[in-house]
Amino acid sequence: MAHSPEESARRGANTRLVSAGRDPADYHGFVNPPVYHASTVVYPTADDFFAHRGRYQYGRRGTPTSEGLTDAVAEIEGGAGAVLAPSGLAAITTALLSVVGAGDHLLVADSVYGPTRAFCSGVLKRLGVETTYYDPTIGDGIAALMRDNTRAVFTESPGSLTFEVQDIPAIAAVAHARGACVLMDNTWATPLYFRAHDHGVDLSIQAGTKFLSGHSDVMIGTISANAEWWPRLIETHGLIGQHVGPDDVYLALRGFRTLGVRLERHQESGLRVARFLSEHPDVARVLHPALPGAPGHDLWRRDFTGACGLFAVELKPRSDAAIRAFLDALRLFAMGYSWGGFESLCIATDPRPIRTATTWQADGPMLRLHIGLEDVDDLIADLAGALGAYAAA
Repeated sequence: MAHSPEESARRGANTRLVSAGRDPADYHGFVNPPVYHASTVVYPTADDFFAHRGRYQYGRRGTPTSEGLTDAVAEIEGGAGAVLAPSGLAAITTALLSVVGAGDHLLVADSVYGPTRAFCSGVLKRLGVETTYYDPTIGDGIAALMRDNTRAVFTESPGSLTFEVQDIPAIAAVAHARGACVLMDNTWATPLYFRAHDHGVDLSIQAGTKFLSGHSDVMIGTISANAEWWPRLIETHGLIGQHVGPDDVYLALRGFRTLGVRLERHQESGLRVARFLSEHPDVARVLHPALPGAPGHDLWRRDFTGACGLFAVELKPRSDAAIRAFLDALRLFAMGYSWGGFESLCIATDPRPIRTATTWQADGPMLRLHIGLEDVDDLIADLAGALGAYAAA
């Protein structure tokens, strides 16, 4: 069942999701690769040992189980290779450590995931890397921030909590002209809805904890690299000892097969909920890039082929008691961090304290919604009830 790269390239995304990273002929006809719990790999002869001859050398450096997922991710990303990390944040930090070092300057979007910012301002600062945060809507204006020692530009589009869409091709063109690497946290769209490498990204990162696994039961991250940066990535990944347990790899690989159909449902339901909220009198604005009229919609329409069900809303100002009444009135939306699973989630957020390059303006409370796989009419009814409690309070 192995397919050549040329065959795979001619096939649709869902077909590749089903077929990538597996060949039943390699494991006695079973559809899925076996789960290898492995550390030691033994050599049959002394010659093999001294020559390090063998497809696998040590469990941490790869097994048929992990290889199934990395091959599949690399194929769907369009990269030269992919590696796994034990969480999305571990994937981000591994990618950054692959491209910057002491004395380097790093540019990071002001809208990035909070722990990404904390790593740059904490660990990388201690290692001698200077980070400058930039307006995520800067586009090719990022040229004014580039220095002779700027080694990398970190992007995340749409941005965490505030969902700004970045002009990735413009940023990449400027960065590459100055010899800098471009990294992107592409968890929101996944490579199904945004082909990061095709838009100039060198290292494409996903928190596989989210949509890749899809069931809120796995912590995993992936990094795909183009041919230029693959050697640095695989070297760094190996030397810092990154590894994911085989059971989590297997669960992520299982989720990978249904990614396409799940994202379609997340997208459809998410837009229906976003439209409902945009027309509600207690909603000040909806931050969903795929919603016509929303900030960043034109860039999203130009570069993306789809959207997920994660977005934010700003409610019209009311008391602190009112937002608590809203959250407590929800029956289907749970309060919890992460997203990308089958269940809908809602959390209150406040991006203002963490922004440094830009000022975030919001008069009312903000909520981040993840629209899951429940019946969308039930989700809308749940939000309508909570908005009623918000008004009543």
